[in-house]
Amino acid sequence: MNDTEPDDRQLAARYRPRIEDELAELAAQSRDTAADRAPVELDQQSVGRLSRMDALQVQAMAQAVETRRQQRLTRLNRALRRLDEGEFGYCLECGDFIDWKRLDIDPTSPLCVSCAGRSAG
Repeated sequence: MNDTEPDDRQLAARYRPRIEDELAELAAQSRDTAADRAPVELDQQSVGRLSRMDALQVQAMAQAVETRRQQRLTRLNRALRRLDEGEFGYCLECGDFIDWKRLDIDPTSPLCVSCAGRSAG
């Protein structure tokens, strides 16, 4: 695509499938790792102390991954909402079109490079 501002159909055709695919993948990952995040059984008879510590560590790591996954899901859902509202691809700060390259890297980017730089500083 060129560097000009697109219309809503172009944006939807280019980014909606990618966003929806990532949403489905993250939902599947969340389901697949639910057991890892479940409370650890503390029965002294069935699990030794080191095994329980290992299980607690696995649980903590799985919960941290799930937290990041949920944050990504939120960003993806917000991007879909912006697509539906015709606001996708435009910076939430200045209103300028976000460069294609930035959207290709991460279609959930809500800010252009300039505004993102100002927000980070």
